[in-house]
Amino acid sequence: MDKLVYSFGDSHADGDAGMKNLLGGKGANVAQMCKLGIPVPPGFTITTEVCNYYTKNDNQYPQNLDKEVKDAVAKMENEMNLKFGDAANPLLVSVRSGARVSMPGMMDTVLNLGLNDEIVQGLIAKSGNEKFAWDTYRRFIQMYAGVVMSVEAASWDEHDPFEVEIDKIKAENGVQDDVDLDASALQKLVEKFKQVVKDKAGREFPQDPYEQLWGAINAVFGSWNNQRAITYRKLNKIPEDWGTAVNVMAMVYGNMGEDCATGVAFTRDPATGEKHFFGEFLINAQGEDVVAGVRTPGQVTQKDSQSWAKEHGVSEEERQAKYLSLEEKMPKAYAHLVKVYKNLENHYKDMQDIEFTIQQNKLFMLQTRNGKRTAAAALKIAVDMVDEGLIDEKTALLRVDAGSLDQLLHPNFDTSAKNKPIAKGLAASPGAAVGMAVFSADEAEKRANDGQQVILVRVETSPEDINGMAAAQGILTSRGGKTSHAAVVARGMGKCCVAGCGELAIDYKKRLFSVGDVTVKEGEWLSLDGSTGEIFVGQLSLVEPELKSDFHKLMEWASKVSKMQVRTNADTPADAQKAREFGAVGIGLCRTEHMFFDPQRIKSMRKMILANNTAEREVALAELLPYQRDDFYGILKAMQGLPVTIRLLDPPLHEFLPMDDENQGELAKELGISLEQIKTKVNALHEVNPMLGHRGCRLGITYPEITKMQVRAIMEAACQLTKEGVDVHPEIMIPLIGKSEEFIDQKQVAMEVVEKVLQETGQSPKYEIGTMIEIPRAALTADLIAKDAEFFSFGTNDLTQMCFGYSRDDIGTFLPEYLDKKILKVDPFQSIDQEGVGQLVKYGVERGRSVKPNLSVGICGEHGGDPDSVKFCYKVGMNYVSCSPYRVPIARLAAAQASLED
Repeated sequence: MDKLVYSFGDSHADGDAGMKNLLGGKGANVAQMCKLGIPVPPGFTITTEVCNYYTKNDNQYPQNLDKEVKDAVAKMENEMNLKFGDAANPLLVSVRSGARVSMPGMMDTVLNLGLNDEIVQGLIAKSGNEKFAWDTYRRFIQMYAGVVMSVEAASWDEHDPFEVEIDKIKAENGVQDDVDLDASALQKLVEKFKQVVKDKAGREFPQDPYEQLWGAINAVFGSWNNQRAITYRKLNKIPEDWGTAVNVMAMVYGNMGEDCATGVAFTRDPATGEKHFFGEFLINAQGEDVVAGVRTPGQVTQKDSQSWAKEHGVSEEERQAKYLSLEEKMPKAYAHLVKVYKNLENHYKDMQDIEFTIQQNKLFMLQTRNGKRTAAAALKIAVDMVDEGLIDEKTALLRVDAGSLDQLLHPNFDTSAKNKPIAKGLAASPGAAVGMAVFSADEAEKRANDGQQVILVRVETSPEDINGMAAAQGILTSRGGKTSHAAVVARGMGKCCVAGCGELAIDYKKRLFSVGDVTVKEGEWLSLDGSTGEIFVGQLSLVEPELKSDFHKLMEWASKVSKMQVRTNADTPADAQKAREFGAVGIGLCRTEHMFFDPQRIKSMRKMILANNTAEREVALAELLPYQRDDFYGILKAMQGLPVTIRLLDPPLHEFLPMDDENQGELAKELGISLEQIKTKVNALHEVNPMLGHRGCRLGITYPEITKMQVRAIMEAACQLTKEGVDVHPEIMIPLIGKSEEFIDQKQVAMEVVEKVLQETGQSPKYEIGTMIEIPRAALTADLIAKDAEFFSFGTNDLTQMCFGYSRDDIGTFLPEYLDKKILKVDPFQSIDQEGVGQLVKYGVERGRSVKPNLSVGICGEHGGDPDSVKFCYKVGMNYVSCSPYRVPIARLAAAQASLED
């Protein structure tokens, strides 16, 4: 750490956009804006390395940091011609966080730092604006006390102590908005705030500007490990050792009067991806006002202002009187902003999220970053930018997060079945959400953990709500615009969000909200349409989404570059057809046990299980044969021309029998046998550990007639389709092999049946017989198994269970602790454990191909739809991954990205 502090200022900077790992996204981009000649207030960035040092060394700093900070402050003073801590010519600063990737609102910020009782008088003299000076001081005290001194509401349903004082002052002065308070009221508010600090913190508000500065720096570095930041990192897989930078910047003021403003804007619409400059602003305000949504923001462009007015029933005459856009109200500053945003988008070649302040009609840029966006917006922006020549197809494929495609497959409301909405807010993040109303983040998390669907209802969300936002199906707020915290975070998460519905009267204490004469209590059902902003009482019905041309175009590009195929896990013709529509090139896992639970079939299945001898079993299996044959006929036909891997019966037989007395009695009557016979058989099938018991190939070895029936059904269906001119490729998969001898036994049984069916039908469809590698011993002895197997499919669900010794069904009892304590980085059943399970997979692939270099290898566990796992499968040389139908697009994009990154 030779250099701890990097300065930036008028057209010069120590850093640039390529230094995000060291300077964080905010610091690197601010430096780059300076180099592009964009107006940025001067300042400096303390590196992410200092954050990690601070964390690892008991909140101590490197020896030279104090000197480097003072030197950097001196540079700011020279550029601004102001003096930090000087009452006559005061320089105030902001102190902000800045990780290498955007974490909106998750860490701390302090504005207007450097004020005290003496300096505020200097600010009055310097600015000639007493109201501005007292407003700035009260804002600083409130923000600093909350961030640095932990002066805040005692609980989520308590009022912030500072807001309580603001409400009192507003009532005393007969005003509705704190912006309307005069200088004397604001001065009085400052004294009230200082008393709140003394009462709550037990000490006076600090008056030394350098003490304030280091207090804020400590708070920002410390906020890297606050609960909301930790939660956000977990949700977005951000490593904890990245750390955050601290950015100190000279203050510019959007709250000096009617010729000042602050705003947030996106160079394209972050919800839809439309090429349309979109943003919100407030006159005579500071940045936190726009994000918090305490005041209704105006629209940056005239077009959006007119649309907003129409949507809210505001006449054009009233709009021009009260709700002018920034474009109309400050045309010169707006024109400069347009020039800047086009410059930034052209430079970064991506949609930008920008923050700006206008001080006395002069524009200053405070931040730019790649904007959070929905999956639909990400697709459209990527495809549009290829069409515009800004980026190429490869860049477009790498830019879209594969996991986010799941958002596009979410159902939408059936418009023909919509009720009348009770209210309408801003369509902040698209999609449909149905859930029970809850009013706190913790309640949302608790209910979600209990398996309930919830809608989080808040006046406005704050970073502390991140756990509830993640748990909820959708988010509803009564305050805030499309650039509010709720909107920005929801879009990043792919959550439906309706924001700024001012008709909602929310009562946290009573846990309800009302709209007119409609009251919705906690636990009652709501439906939100994030695409229209409409709010409905009750549970609306949903319909499948329609995928747009942007999606299909991106998938075409993915197919062109991908070196690994994607199949699907499907057990019905309908699932097979859906997966094929999504681009699957075969079925990697068809689970035959799922076919036996139909009421008629389960009866025959139970007769087979309860049989006393082989002859009785064969009679029952003969009843099942036509059902199985019809199933395989439908699936093979739906996937004509493509391979279909069919796994023979895998689960233990007790799963098909009733466990309770009542259902056992009904089964006894149905089959005409005694209840005692049923109980005796159930007891005989009982196993201490059924997952390691009589299942998979072990069933086929002890009851070969089961294997024979299933293989016959597969081959008879394949031969019939071949006769009809349909090209079929059945792959018979023998599960749970641990020894090569097990595979040889079952392959011989299967081959006898195959040869008989081919002789009987006179047909010769292509077929293969292979195995599922899901036991560690199979992976370790894959070379022995590969001598006889024609393909491998890794069943990583069981392989993970057996490798870790974790039960997939019981891991929930200790997984949260393991994740919290970082014993596990992720749930190993969600994303493959590359260090352990992954090494078994890698070894199994290598050993298998040491015997058969062209051995076909795939994966069919749940990991097949996880982008990180897909990329791992590509690295170890698999031919394909297989996943559920609705994750096929995710796997296809991840496979393409893996090929491009190779």
